Amino acid sequence: MDPVEALRRIAFLLEWCGASPYRVRAFHTAAEAARSLPTGPVDTAQAQRLRGVGPVTAEVIMEASVGEVPTYLARLEADAGPAACAGWDLWAAAEGDCHVHSDWSDGGSPIEEMADAARGLGHRWAVLTDHSPRLTIAHGLSADRLWLQLEAVAAVNARMESFQLLSGIECDILEDGSLDQEEELLGRLDVVVASVHSKLRAEPGPMTARMVAAVCNPHVDVLGHCTGRLITGRGRPQSRFDAEAVFSACAAAGTAVEINCRPERRDPPDDLLRLAADAGCLFAVDTDAHAPEQLHWQASGYARAARAGLGSDRLVTTWPVGRLLKWTARP
Repeated sequence: MDPVEALRRIAFLLEWCGASPYRVRAFHTAAEAARSLPTGPVDTAQAQRLRGVGPVTAEVIMEASVGEVPTYLARLEADAGPAACAGWDLWAAAEGDCHVHSDWSDGGSPIEEMADAARGLGHRWAVLTDHSPRLTIAHGLSADRLWLQLEAVAAVNARMESFQLLSGIECDILEDGSLDQEEELLGRLDVVVASVHSKLRAEPGPMTARMVAAVCNPHVDVLGHCTGRLITGRGRPQSRFDAEAVFSACAAAGTAVEINCRPERRDPPDDLLRLAADAGCLFAVDTDAHAPEQLHWQASGYARAARAGLGSDRLVTTWPVGRLLKWTARP
């Protein structure tokens, strides 16, 4: 076990045990910093010269660098128990992320930086899913801008090795269940994530019909943050809909339900996640990242997936890119 793996494993176990997000982030930050270290023994003074590394994370780096299981990690593993291993194995098997934003819409970083960060985490692929036109507050992409973005994605892939940036969109589900982008363009994209961003407090009947229509659309691959809830700050209650009907439609259509990893979302909530699992749905463990450092958030989603009893066969974000694209090309 090298220092990077040890730090990432600690971050995951802290997430599993419900530790503060700030504490979890400290170990992710240290893991990124530790990537620059040479192979071989590292003392704590050398480790602490790295940006974002403090006394605790430096001790972990020092112990792992000489082939030892860090004391901090051993204690966490004992506390978490064997069930946590399933979650770690799922996260370790992650191949990609179906929901990533760039500065073409409301993200803060260029496409190239998001792709480089995803590859740096060991991903083999990621899907660029900037917003669709009607979400003007997020600078959603018109059809013309999305055509230009397809060219930008091709340019990124021309210089990347052992990594593929897939074309996609986070497309608004309109009130009648239709999608906020041209049919021709949707057909050209590798992955379509469909999300409700408006009229979130609609009555359950219309909301259910709206969501069922969307997940049955042959262009839609993933149902994004299905309840629209926010659980931090002022918060926002989850939308009301017939979850059994929506998840049954997802299972029948082969549309994956997103396990959104943003700390303010954690959507769907646990009861609906179990309901979707029981319905036989596929899932996409997605960060909804708007900056490179947010790509680490996947750990929380894989912990939740493991707690729900899900295996990698039902998590499309653990699939190789060939299998993923065969799935998204389904009739």
